[in-house]
Amino acid sequence: MTIDAEQTLPDATLLAMGPEGPEPVRLSDRLRSRKVVLFGLPGAYTGTCTTAHMPSFIRTRDGFAAKGVDEIICISVNDPFVLAAWGRETGADAAGITLLADAEGAFTRAIGMEFSAPARGLIGRAKRFAMVVEDGRVRSLHTEAGPGICEATGGEALLATL
Repeated sequence: MTIDAEQTLPDATLLAMGPEGPEPVRLSDRLRSRKVVLFGLPGAYTGTCTTAHMPSFIRTRDGFAAKGVDEIICISVNDPFVLAAWGRETGADAAGITLLADAEGAFTRAIGMEFSAPARGLIGRAKRFAMVVEDGRVRSLHTEAGPGICEATGGEALLATL
């Protein structure tokens, strides 16, 4: 079942790269009593994710903050080592965007956002999505028709809905 607006996100333990290596991050702790933008993408270092999706949130970070968003979180079915390197290389770290690894894909499956494109080497990855979450509840959810499209889920499109 795909998560929908007004539903509460399931809790999940994701991974972030800390000073000593991967550290568990309980998603519910990051969402409690906060307004958060959460976006998911097929993978670090992939075409549209690197050239369009992540840059759109870097560009709009200040606009989201002005609308009361406490944090922007990117989730990907990657390992935390890859996400940490990608965050540095894209400028996401410098922009203050949090990158969380759903290494096993459990959260992605739980919200119904899993997809695979074996011919492209993408198996058990996340569909491209973006949502506004308030206190753990999805207020708005946007998805794309295909993994190479970044229109409804881009930072500018999501910011326009607030």
